Amino acid sequence: MASYIQRRKFLAALLGGAAAWPLAARAQQPAMPVIGLLSPGSPDVFADRISAFRKGLSDTGYVEGQNVAIEYRWAGDQTNRLPELAADLVHRPVAVIAALASTPAVLAAKAATTTIPVVFFVAGDPVQLGFVASLNRPGGNLTGVTNVAAELTPKRLELLHQLIPTTTVIALLVNPANSALVEETLSTNLREAAHTLRLEIHILNASTEREIDAAFGTLTQLRLGGLVNMPDLFFFTRRNQIVGLADLHKIPVIYHHREYTVAGGLMSYGPSILEGYRQAGIYTGKTLNGTRPADLPVMQPTKFELVINLKTAKALGLTVPGNLLALADEVIE
Repeated sequence: MASYIQRRKFLAALLGGAAAWPLAARAQQPAMPVIGLLSPGSPDVFADRISAFRKGLSDTGYVEGQNVAIEYRWAGDQTNRLPELAADLVHRPVAVIAALASTPAVLAAKAATTTIPVVFFVAGDPVQLGFVASLNRPGGNLTGVTNVAAELTPKRLELLHQLIPTTTVIALLVNPANSALVEETLSTNLREAAHTLRLEIHILNASTEREIDAAFGTLTQLRLGGLVNMPDLFFFTRRNQIVGLADLHKIPVIYHHREYTVAGGLMSYGPSILEGYRQAGIYTGKTLNGTRPADLPVMQPTKFELVINLKTAKALGLTVPGNLLALADEVIE
């Protein structure tokens, strides 16, 4: 009887230990790395961009929910919330911060940490903005992707002039709350381009939906011939409003993202935003694999796309010149 009881105790101990093995094994597994994604926008507006970011992560071997987690912090177009959201990610803490879509998001991440890697995606020059020491040798804990959207404004001015060559005054829609955008609007390159084309530039400021409405009213009142929509997140999130107003007031407008033209805008010129997000995902994966931001040169776009909406041009009574159509990467009919 005693030996039977001892055997039962031995088996119970053996089974109990076996049950504990998976728990012990799980405890010894390394914790899943966490990416902090900081954006001034909202998830519904940026769904396709985040998909492109995840694609870049998967290119480096990381799949959300399998071997990496993502903590999302959306400011909902309230950029004043970004410093608080960035500080929250640092306190979390996360392995890397992906500051995407705007200069304020990068500034907030930069102010929040000097040690956690930060991967950015911005429209402006990251050297001029003070994010990195140089494009080839970033220096600190920041690196990423620039799509040089603002720097392409002189080229957009030239393309719009080709479409409406008799126009002598063209307006620029600018968000005065975006200091980097304002600086680019007044840049020497843009003034020189306008002088070469013999164009007068009229600045229209808008930082609210009502001011966007008023800007198009001014366009009509002053009989300005065309508009260059400057790159800005606020404008992008209200692209349907802007495209609708351009249609209502019969104003030829050139934009910086293909999404505007797909939504019914006349013409756009710039790099692929989705490709930029994919590249940001690749860099985020590389930092998770141990590469220092200082050793990752800032990536720049290598291909720029001209998209023309012929249906919109026809509605505006415009005939697109053959040489401009020949330059187009995509024509929407």
